[in-house]
Amino acid sequence: MSLEEAKAAIRETLAGRAPGKSICPSEAAKHLQRERWRERMEVVRTAARELAEEGVLEITQKGQVLSSSQPFRGPIRLRRSRFRTDSSGPD
Repeated sequence: MSLEEAKAAIRETLAGRAPGKSICPSEAAKHLQRERWRERMEVVRTAARELAEEGVLEITQKGQVLSSSQPFRGPIRLRRSRFRTDSSGPD
């Protein structure tokens, strides 16, 4: 799975959620490949970092927004940015 495919999977999975709701990165990995999805998690997390840097989404942990530059340890969630800087992506 390429980085662009991972970004598309994140966007598509978020598009299926109500505004303000989040997804687990594993949902995006499973969106593309049900089998062996765990092998795709690192590229999904990298794609999430890039989308966060672009202002498309927020990465949260225990309800707190994380900086895309800080290391992730433990479970994270992804949600559409409340302060989107672009007009593309899920609405």
